[in-house]
Amino acid sequence: MKRRMLLGSAGVALAAPMIMTRAAVAQQTGAETSMDIDHAMPPETHRFNVGSFEVLVVKDGARPSDNPQETFGTNQSPETVGALLEANFLPADKFVNSFAPVLVNTGSDVILFDTGLGEGGRANGLGRLVEGLTAAGYKREDVTTVVITHMHGDHIGGLMEGGQPTFPNARYVTGQAEYDFWVDPARVGTPAENGHKGVLANVQPLAEKMTFIGDGGEVVSGVTGMAAFGHSPGHMIYRLESEGRQLVLTADTANHFVLSLQRPDWEVRFDMDKAAAAATRTKVFDMLATDKLAFLGYHMPFPAVGFVEKIDQGYRFVPKAYQFEI
Repeated sequence: MKRRMLLGSAGVALAAPMIMTRAAVAQQTGAETSMDIDHAMPPETHRFNVGSFEVLVVKDGARPSDNPQETFGTNQSPETVGALLEANFLPADKFVNSFAPVLVNTGSDVILFDTGLGEGGRANGLGRLVEGLTAAGYKREDVTTVVITHMHGDHIGGLMEGGQPTFPNARYVTGQAEYDFWVDPARVGTPAENGHKGVLANVQPLAEKMTFIGDGGEVVSGVTGMAAFGHSPGHMIYRLESEGRQLVLTADTANHFVLSLQRPDWEVRFDMDKAAAAATRTKVFDMLATDKLAFLGYHMPFPAVGFVEKIDQGYRFVPKAYQFEI
C-alpha cells in the first residue's frame, strides 16, 4: 500500500510541472489559443421558391444607428417611439437598418431587383451584393434584367462598378415617373440635389437599355409593377406570381418592421412625400393582410420575407417559416 501511494504521489508530482508548463505557454502565446479568428465569410443569402420561380435574397449589408426617432416617427416624441420599440423587445435608443436586393430566376430570365450600395458602401462593410450572388452560384453576366424600384442611393449604388455597368448583359426596367423626377435639372439647389447627382452617375448612362413602365406594367410574364408613390415620386413595387403562389416585393413602402408597420401613419425621415407614403403603406399592407400574401421588404429583418396581420393601429410582421417549402 505504501509503495502504491508513493508511486501515485510521484505521478501527481510529475504531472504538475507539465500542467503548469502548458498554462505558461498559453499565457505567452495568447494569440495562438484565442478564439478571436478573422473569418472571411460571404454575406448572408437566403433561397426559396415561389411556384417555379427561384428567389434569392442577398444581404448587401447592415448599418446600426442611434436615435430611432430621428428616422422613424419624426412627428412623435422620442419617448413614444422608444416605448413602442421596448414593447417589441427592441432597444429604445438604437436600431439596425439592413439592405436586401433580390434575384428572381424565372427559368427564362434572371431578374435582379435593386443593387444595394455598391462600391461606395464598401468602406463601411456594405455593398456586398455581387459577393453574395457569387457565393450563391450566380455570375454578374447571368443577370438579364435589372429592375430599379426607385432611385435612392442604397438601391442604385451597385449599378456601376469602376465606371462600367456591373451587370453587362442586362436590360433595365424602372418607373417612368421616378426617372423623370431624378434626371430633371430642377433638382439642382434642392434637398434632392445629391440624389440627382447619383442618378446622373449611376442610372442615366444606362438609359439606352432602359424600359420605362407605370402601374400595371409587366417586366416579364409573372412579374408586374404596381405604383406605390410617396417614399419617392415614382416608387414602384412588384408582384411575382407563379403556379398559384405570389410574393410582393414592397421595396421601401415600409422601412422598419415595427415602427413602419405597427404605426403606418408615423412620418419617416426618408419619405419624400410623407402623407402620400403613409397612405401608400396603409393601402399596400391592407391588401397584403386581407389577401394573406407574402411580401419581401428591402429593409425588413433578413431574410426580409414575411406576412402581416391587421392589428388595432397597423400591422404585425410575421416572419416567413416553411410556407414555401411545402
